[in-house]
Amino acid sequence: MTRVLVIKLGALGDLVLAFAPFAAIRARYPDADITLLTTAPFAALMEAAPWFDHVVVDSRPAWRDLRGLLRLRRQMAGFDAVYDLQTSGRSSRYFRLAGRPRWSGIAAGACWPHDNPQRDFMHTRARQRDQLRRAGIDQVPDPDLSWLAEGGPMLPGPYALLVPGAAPHRPAKRWPAERFGALARLLAARGLTPVVVGTGGESALAATIRTACPEAVDLTGRTSLVELAGLAARAALAVGNDTGPMHLAAAMGCPSTVLFSRDSDPARTAPQGRTPGQVRVLRVDDLALLSVDRVAASVA
Repeated sequence: MTRVLVIKLGALGDLVLAFAPFAAIRARYPDADITLLTTAPFAALMEAAPWFDHVVVDSRPAWRDLRGLLRLRRQMAGFDAVYDLQTSGRSSRYFRLAGRPRWSGIAAGACWPHDNPQRDFMHTRARQRDQLRRAGIDQVPDPDLSWLAEGGPMLPGPYALLVPGAAPHRPAKRWPAERFGALARLLAARGLTPVVVGTGGESALAATIRTACPEAVDLTGRTSLVELAGLAARAALAVGNDTGPMHLAAAMGCPSTVLFSRDSDPARTAPQGRTPGQVRVLRVDDLALLSVDRVAASVA
């Protein structure tokens, strides 16, 4: 039996954009024993996925941590083929650590190198499709995500997801919470219950939104990623910053408006929907200048 390793460490948005490549690798090796190497926040989500036989957590040991590196080396030993979908400097160093197996990625010496000179300018999905094509996997269709569609609480009535958070170290990616609160009032007036999702550390943002719109439901810190996907699959729409949960909402087919600042480039990282027009991108240099009316018009 062929043993295949797939490397995708994160973050969440990047992981979601790799769902189609994950499914394509499984289709290429239907009878293989396939392992995903990822990081702890995404292990439970990927253990629920139909594409992997095993999910292994990379603790990302420091390069001076010999014990940790030996443990990682054991985790990566004995694979017939490795698809590095992280393609970072760190993951490329794993090529030697794994004993130089057949490798798809950008590591020096890879037998399936992704040496497209435009790779750093391509959207993540296009780049990964091109990488797999060069490794002999030509078909990368949208994956079946029905295994995610039933998770999470069944909320009454139509509702809209609001995602006011983003990476804590990148505040420029956040539309002001007060604007989300004003948007929540408009959505509630349309008969949609605003549902605020995110991490527990973003509960203060939800509190600001609920101050402006008491009808809003605060689920920050209360859903797993599997549950969040199910909530998104049943939502009437989602509005949020350029962050992982918006990628998940888009992947589940939820009509989504994603807010970008100059801090990130939608041409390279925008969430990918399942149908034309499903995902709308609003980009301004400074999200503090983005009006509530403009965002509300995008979900009319």
